[in-house]
Amino acid sequence: MRIAWHGHACFEVQGEEGTVVTDPHDGRSLGIRAPSCRADLVLVSHDHFDHNAVHALKGEHTVLRDPGPKEVKGIKLKGIEAAHDDAGGAKRGRVTMFRFELGGVAFLHCGDLGQALTPEQLRSLGKVDVLFVPVGGVFTLDGKQARKAVQDINPRIAIPMHYRYGGLTLSIHPVDGFLEALPKSKVHHVGSSIEFSGEELPQETEYWVFSP
Repeated sequence: MRIAWHGHACFEVQGEEGTVVTDPHDGRSLGIRAPSCRADLVLVSHDHFDHNAVHALKGEHTVLRDPGPKEVKGIKLKGIEAAHDDAGGAKRGRVTMFRFELGGVAFLHCGDLGQALTPEQLRSLGKVDVLFVPVGGVFTLDGKQARKAVQDINPRIAIPMHYRYGGLTLSIHPVDGFLEALPKSKVHHVGSSIEFSGEELPQETEYWVFSP
């Protein structure tokens, strides 16, 4: 199994069942490189320009945007509705968090989550092995709020996303505010991609920080 980061909230997750790509961007609009990958399944958490550039991807893919349980091309997934802000979506609308399974590993991509998760949402998520969580604040959870979300979800791996780095033009905060209160022994800088198996994942939460 392999995870590659293509910047911002765009990840490519490869498993035996196929390749899932989350929240693609076109690169140019953000001042970073466009994703260069193919997808079988594309998950779009919401239709803002930095998350819905499906045209940038290769392959004959199925695109999903809506909440609810589904199975597509042998991949089981569930969309869970959440707010893009701390006002129930009144400021920036709603997003769909996607939980999907590849190779027996449960992934959760939170999109532009902007709220503290409710008990009902946490129950709906179930077990999560690998969590992609926004940490840059302004439009999403900030570092402190993201750490609370990780604590509530309790994944085996937490991966920060949607933060300021390099030439990214969005006015959001860097990843430091998320990492500063974490035990250094639990934080691993993994480069632009990592290969792993479900059996290798730790029992206590570790943090994988990708680089472009």
